[in-house]
Amino acid sequence: MQAFEVLRDPVRRRILELLADGERASGAVAEVIGHEFAITQPAVSQHLKVLRDSGLASVRVDGARRIYAVDTSPLQEVDAWLERFRRFWEPRLDTLAAEIARGQRTSKAPGDSGC
Repeated sequence: MQAFEVLRDPVRRRILELLADGERASGAVAEVIGHEFAITQPAVSQHLKVLRDSGLASVRVDGARRIYAVDTSPLQEVDAWLERFRRFWEPRLDTLAAEIARGQRTSKAPGDSGC
């Protein structure tokens, strides 16, 4: 299954966001996702299975727990595809960063009351 097919689902994208912060037990993932999306633990397990089968997530057994982590290899396909579009937003982000930096310098000027 291609990474784009897997990533089109908002639940699976959210699971990957959680896993990007570090490994998580399947129960912890199910708790957060169940609360945020109002889905059952078996439904979350199915999403974890899709992520695992696609290679976007890995799992290891720790006693009775299953610990999930992001596997970034398939995300390289997504990154490669996005590469051709970066030219559209990177200059704008650079401009935004320059404006933010300029605003920070202006607000820190000596004698500035901050108003």
